[in-house]
Amino acid sequence: MTENRFDHLRLDQVSRRFGGRAALEALDLSIAGGEFVALLGPSGCGKSTALNCLAGLLPLSGGSIWLDDRRIDTLPPEKRGFGMVFQNYALFPHLSVRRNVGFGLRMRRVSREETRRRVDEALRMVQLQQYADRLPGQLSGGQQQRVAIARAIVLEPPLVLMDEPLSNLDAALRLEMRTEIRRLHQSLGLTTVYVTHDQEEALSLADRLVILREGVVQQVGTPEELYRGPVNAYVAGFMGYRNLLPVQTDGGQGAVRVTAPGLAVTGTAREAVAGGPAVAAIRPEDFVVTDTGDNLISVDVEVVEYHGREQAVQGRLKGGQVIRLRSVDRLAPGDAVTVAVPADKLLVFAADADALAAAEAAAGGRSASPAAAPAGAAT
Repeated sequence: MTENRFDHLRLDQVSRRFGGRAALEALDLSIAGGEFVALLGPSGCGKSTALNCLAGLLPLSGGSIWLDDRRIDTLPPEKRGFGMVFQNYALFPHLSVRRNVGFGLRMRRVSREETRRRVDEALRMVQLQQYADRLPGQLSGGQQQRVAIARAIVLEPPLVLMDEPLSNLDAALRLEMRTEIRRLHQSLGLTTVYVTHDQEEALSLADRLVILREGVVQQVGTPEELYRGPVNAYVAGFMGYRNLLPVQTDGGQGAVRVTAPGLAVTGTAREAVAGGPAVAAIRPEDFVVTDTGDNLISVDVEVVEYHGREQAVQGRLKGGQVIRLRSVDRLAPGDAVTVAVPADKLLVFAADADALAAAEAAAGGRSASPAAAPAGAAT
């Protein structure tokens, strides 16, 4: 369906300032035609600013945007020809589904026959043919979001921009729409830039992730690269490492010894770390309840949540730090258990002030920053 192909979209040192504050700082990013890229981070990290700069809704404070060899940041939004899917759907309530989907084509003075053909095809792609004559208010939230997607793809755009399109849907609909978006991306060969704060959503949809923090890129890579190899404690917190513990280390790279009250284990430094304060990151699912082997940790169980095949457990180390784990063993509040974690699953990062503050808050049972938040949580 999409005919407006391109080889590369390139953001070259793209910056955006509001007054004296940098919302986006020197963003360099190259996106291949047909790629699905997710911009991930908490509110205020710059992801929506980057999307709005791409769309032409915000002028750049610096840098440039190129579609192959054509500079486009000097063009108004309507001249870029991108499709956009908003968080709040932005449908016309007084127009039928068919007229909503075809609105952009009519504005472009596409012939009536061609408009009908393309609208029919778009409605078929999102499986809404039978709802063509209904008003948006007569549809469910998921159906309204499908209308918004159909309105974007019917223009056969070179690029589709999606700004947290699933955040207003309930959990079941979010899962359904995730599958639908991925299916459309693959079947149409769309190039998509997708903004979200949800780690699980980004992992399931994107070919590559871009994690932003206060307008600065922290890491770019495939879902597997970021999931297995976060470069710092901030990225680790966003990629599911709910246990961020302030520790002491003897320094080095690779296998390093880390200690804290109630903790003396071996971890893996992702980069060379100096001796002294550091942050250890561990996923809840990487703990194993056992009293044999290496890297053993004593945990006093405080809270247990039933999740079907496994339990989500919150406990404390003997030194008082909060620890979170998942277990197929049936545990109960008040239990004293021993758990082990493989050394290559306990990552050690250099500790800047923000990382230490996040780790101290998490270890105390509070949440002070995205790095301390549960994976996928809004912050």
